[in-house]
Amino acid sequence: MTHDNDRDYRKSMKIALFITVVFLLVEIAGGLLSGSLALISDAGHMFSDVLALVLSLGAMTLALQLPTKERTYGYHRGEIFAAFINSLLLIGVSAVILWEAYQRAVNPAPVQGGLMFLVACVGLVANLGVAYLLHGSHNLNVRSAFLHVIGDTVSSVAVIVAAAWITFTGQVIADPILSGIIAILIVISAARILRETVSILLQFTPQSVDFDAVVADMTTVNGVDGVHHVHLWSLCSDINVLDAHVYSCERDVDKIEQIKQEIKERLKKYRILHSTLEFECRECRDCALVENMKEDHD
Repeated sequence: MTHDNDRDYRKSMKIALFITVVFLLVEIAGGLLSGSLALISDAGHMFSDVLALVLSLGAMTLALQLPTKERTYGYHRGEIFAAFINSLLLIGVSAVILWEAYQRAVNPAPVQGGLMFLVACVGLVANLGVAYLLHGSHNLNVRSAFLHVIGDTVSSVAVIVAAAWITFTGQVIADPILSGIIAILIVISAARILRETVSILLQFTPQSVDFDAVVADMTTVNGVDGVHHVHLWSLCSDINVLDAHVYSCERDVDKIEQIKQEIKERLKKYRILHSTLEFECRECRDCALVENMKEDHD
């Protein structure tokens, strides 16, 4: 059932990607013809939508490929590496837009408010259509792409307002001001992606996971006397991995297997889909010490 839902959303994402790319080109052309830097900036924002859709679609497609002897984790990290590179490119593009906005503010250039308004309206319709295609999914990649599109929809509304202002007042200063604001928003969004990708590449504990809560859940499983050497990191944006040593004085192999399965089941709520658990049993005197500590605590 889940597989069918993912497949349907891959089809929707392909359509959304096509619509976004087409309007990206329209917006660049409209910005050049109308002289609107705000439209060019909004195109930069839409470029981030294209990247988000490509990454999300690519991640869902690559996740279907089985690991090999040479690539035991498959291609999941490709999504993170691409996001890292793309976030750097977005920051670079935003820096150029900010510089151009400054130049426009110092030396105002004529802007065709009517054409700017028309292109922005078409962009709003395109964004609403893409948002409709992506809404309602529980997949984190699709939800991430959906949020990108919602942000661009708000940006399109802002460009429409600026175009109307220029048309009725002739104050073209609204164009560089708005383009600068959009560029800053892109930088903030790109910086957030950059920080998350660096954390994943450096194998930091996922920000969305409470490390102490994970350890507490593991240690409260019946038969577990302690957990140590816990390593928790992300393979990609929606798969977390854990390695840990589990201290248990249980000697029965079947009961150890039950303990292991209970731990793995509890880890699922933290999106820990891969876990390696090494069970250890020390001297009996250590077991007795643990039992005494438990009794003292009680």
